[in-house]
Amino acid sequence: MDVKREWLETDYYKVLGVSPSASDKEITKAYRQLARKFHPDANPGDTGAEEKFKEVSAAYDVLGNGERRAQYDQVRHMGPMNFQAGPGGFTMEGDLADIFSALVGGGRFDQGGPPFSGHTRPMRGHDIQAHLVLDFADAVQGLTTDVVLSGVTGPASRSISVRIPAGVDNGQKIKLAGKGEPGVNGGPPGDLYVAVKVNPHPVFGRQGKNLTVTTPVTFTQAALGANISVPTFEGDPVRLRLPPGSQPGRVLRVRGRGVKTGKGTGDLLVTVVLEVPSELNDEQRQALEAFDKTMGKQS
Repeated sequence: MDVKREWLETDYYKVLGVSPSASDKEITKAYRQLARKFHPDANPGDTGAEEKFKEVSAAYDVLGNGERRAQYDQVRHMGPMNFQAGPGGFTMEGDLADIFSALVGGGRFDQGGPPFSGHTRPMRGHDIQAHLVLDFADAVQGLTTDVVLSGVTGPASRSISVRIPAGVDNGQKIKLAGKGEPGVNGGPPGDLYVAVKVNPHPVFGRQGKNLTVTTPVTFTQAALGANISVPTFEGDPVRLRLPPGSQPGRVLRVRGRGVKTGKGTGDLLVTVVLEVPSELNDEQRQALEAFDKTMGKQS
């Protein structure tokens, strides 16, 4: 294990502007942004930017590598330590390694065996996040699917079967306890968070547990009232009574035809949209003109 004195002196997470629980993807994203900002080619002659670029690169060299990051976390987890250096100070990395070895009762880090063996406290594994894109129907009905994970300290990638519950909504995160990265020295594993994106449906929408749909009606139906047919997500249409004098935007409710979840079933909300004919024949035009004249006689 290549332990450097800088590991005690420098908070690499702070250098990259991320939290210690950041995922490997978040660390890589932060590094790339800072590297582009401070790259010498983008800042010719700026020694400050050049130094910053070196700091960012050094931080990512540790945090961007799963094994080195775990070792770095172990060192930092031991907390601040004060040593009285000799006349020459710590001039070699070996000196620092010997001190750590004496503290934890193990051999030198470069002598085989796991680092900090014997006296290191268990450390919880990293939480990880995966992204999953679902069709609208799959989000409403639920499904079991495979999610590909990018490891932090484990393999480069692995696949895990995930049960997506019925009614998962766009932007929701599903927590799977213990499905994250494995712990260190017997520590518990981290958790897996699956962030869900739901593709829109061409006909239906969502409002929590309720499904939404619009239905066009004619002026005559809205004015006189009518029985109208409304599509449902299951496929079988339902008949609704549209009351006389219904205004555009009126919402009718079909109970029990929404999203079925473990906490109950929502409704289908039907919004009335007035359908205006784009063309009229002579008879229709005359009838509407006559109707319009009667509207002016109302007291």
